[in-house]
Amino acid sequence: MLALAVGAIAGFGGVLLRELIDLVQLGFFGFATENVASMVATLPAWRVVLAPTVGGLAVGLLVKFALRDQRPHGVAEVIEASAIHGGRMTLADGMLSALISAVSISSGASVGREGPAIHLGGVLASSLAGLFKLDRSQTRIMLGAGAAAAIAASFNAPFAGVFFAHELIIGHIALPAFAPVAIASVTGTVVARLYFGDFPAFIIAGHEISSHLEMPAFALLGAAAAIIAVAFIRLVPLVQAVHGRLRIPRWASPAVGGLLIGVLALWFPEILGVGYEATDRALDGEYLLAMLVTLAAVKLLATVICLGSGFGGGVFSPSLFIGAMLGGAFGYIAQMSFPDAASSLGAYTIIGMGAVAAAVFGAPISTTFMIFELTGDYRLTIAVLIAVVAAMIFTRSLHGPSFFLTMLARRGVNLDGGHDVGALQTVCAGDLMRDDQVVMQGDEGLPALRANLLAAPHGRVFVQIDDAYAGRLMLSDLGDLAFDASRDEGRTVAELIQASGLFVCRDDALERAVEMFSSTEDSLLAVVDNADDRRIVGCLHEIDVMRAESAYAQTLARLRAEEH
Repeated sequence: MLALAVGAIAGFGGVLLRELIDLVQLGFFGFATENVASMVATLPAWRVVLAPTVGGLAVGLLVKFALRDQRPHGVAEVIEASAIHGGRMTLADGMLSALISAVSISSGASVGREGPAIHLGGVLASSLAGLFKLDRSQTRIMLGAGAAAAIAASFNAPFAGVFFAHELIIGHIALPAFAPVAIASVTGTVVARLYFGDFPAFIIAGHEISSHLEMPAFALLGAAAAIIAVAFIRLVPLVQAVHGRLRIPRWASPAVGGLLIGVLALWFPEILGVGYEATDRALDGEYLLAMLVTLAAVKLLATVICLGSGFGGGVFSPSLFIGAMLGGAFGYIAQMSFPDAASSLGAYTIIGMGAVAAAVFGAPISTTFMIFELTGDYRLTIAVLIAVVAAMIFTRSLHGPSFFLTMLARRGVNLDGGHDVGALQTVCAGDLMRDDQVVMQGDEGLPALRANLLAAPHGRVFVQIDDAYAGRLMLSDLGDLAFDASRDEGRTVAELIQASGLFVCRDDALERAVEMFSSTEDSLLAVVDNADDRRIVGCLHEIDVMRAESAYAQTLARLRAEEH
């Protein structure tokens, strides 16, 4: 029953988000439609440039003064909530993030609406789970159910919603989770169909596959999609770093990005908003080869600028747009090379969409199911699967984690190893450290060192120079000076330090502490505030880390039990 309620609420939330986007778009551009490119052509140039600039300013101010962590939220935060926070999300932040994404999309930012819909569905589901006081496992299932309902409602694709939730949000497939997620996904689809009608997300015409002998060509298209995906994943952090170095307030960065988008839109209005109109045109074969290549490059640039400058929004629609242009261009080349054997442009366009989206999202199964639901063509789905597999293999080889995992890793949340790693990261060195360390200054003499070594736990003394950790000393480090005080005069503790020593930072994960103890014979490590100033704040005993590892093993066993 809760899954049914989550599906209805998340589906209705997606409907409201789309209506909100249309309403705000009416204020920015004077029209409310997805066919932004056609309508923008009738507007004066100043309005085309002004809309995303003002929208970026509004987004920057909302992020700075409304959101606690001062960054837009999306699918990455849903994944983090499932893996790290037991499925718990904050309703207020979710509502504000939905508003920020709506302003971004409606003002022309080159981002998608599916990511915000998934985040909103997850937030609503998490809030309902909190209301009924569900446990961690049940809350994570409800979070996945909300995400499934949102993606299913967005694309009229319930199967894709189910597998998307299991691939990216929950992290495993098992009957206890599968049943409620499926119920929510179907319910979200029904809600969207009742409101918008039973129409596919894209209008797909001819997409015939000529021969299975083309399979190597589809794999090659997947490899090309991987190169695009890797460029996308790496360029967003690069643009974020550039904005970080600019001498402008952080809240003004989206406005600068919006200005650039507005200028680009004067020549290429197709990049504005979700870009479904241009994607449909590519599927119908309306663009020539040069235009397809140009739009793919400009859309990639525009989306990177928007996400890197701080706009809210998703990456699914831009990935489909870029993939459609790449696939169409590849199809043109294939038809010129093998005019009698190549499949239709529409087929290559669809395959390109699936390959780029799967590589960026890191969701090959749900992407393949989505194409199957959109086309109903089994042979085409096989071709898409080949391209998706090739794209995933090459993306992992060239870069590694998907876009969302990369964004999380930049914030110190490393989930590349799955949800088990997330459980390991819930404990950090600061949680385990003690304050029974003995600390000496580097300019102190040897008599004081001998006295401290006798009184120190485990016979170790930490030495700091200018309030920074310099190393540790044991009785054996004194050598023949240990019992010979005749040569003490003029000697200091700092002279005996032969190496800087090993240490961990207060915020280092348990995994890091385990690695440090594995690399040394010491049973005691210094804990510093950070790696820059190395101010000693405590010490870490190996026995405490071993106990924490045991607790982690129990947590890991519980996580695996949830999968069955």
